[in-house]
Amino acid sequence: MRWDRLVGLASDNGADHGSRNAHPVICPHVAGIKETNSFMATLSDALLHPEVFPHVVADCQALVDNEVASKGGLSGTALKVAYKAVTAFAPGYYENAVKNMVPELTDKLEPYWINFQASGGGHFGDYLAGRGEQVAESLLSVTDQMASTSNRATVVKAYNAVRGGAAKNIEAALPNVGAMIQKYAG
Repeated sequence: MRWDRLVGLASDNGADHGSRNAHPVICPHVAGIKETNSFMATLSDALLHPEVFPHVVADCQALVDNEVASKGGLSGTALKVAYKAVTAFAPGYYENAVKNMVPELTDKLEPYWINFQASGGGHFGDYLAGRGEQVAESLLSVTDQMASTSNRATVVKAYNAVRGGAAKNIEAALPNVGAMIQKYAG
């Protein structure tokens, strides 16, 4: 393929394409370069896009469901009781809470995503897991804020009952969180 088919010419003033001031501009679609979600400006652009957001929310709910179901022992039982209290509290409450949390959680994950991409990529879940304690506390700041402003005593009580071990549970889930995010963001 000839170079002039791979590039367009753009002048400094955007007009005279034959001038000495013209410089090549790569045209990805002409060159056959496939653009992917990895070129999106932010993690928010990828996860909060109106066509994608409902799928992200559903995947977050499924991820939480699976993580809670996989827990065992006394701490797992306490987590399951708290989870049941929140999900059974009022029809739609849990789903709405997740929907409201996703944008804030996305904001907390944005710096990690930027650094992950700058580091050359790989598996975002591994990247998050390698910073587990820090990432968990970042994410918990969202739920802590929600709990501190909630007027739903049942939900706050359930949250407070499991908050002490929450970081450990989030750290364990980070590989799955990262994989879910990477599914949508690149």
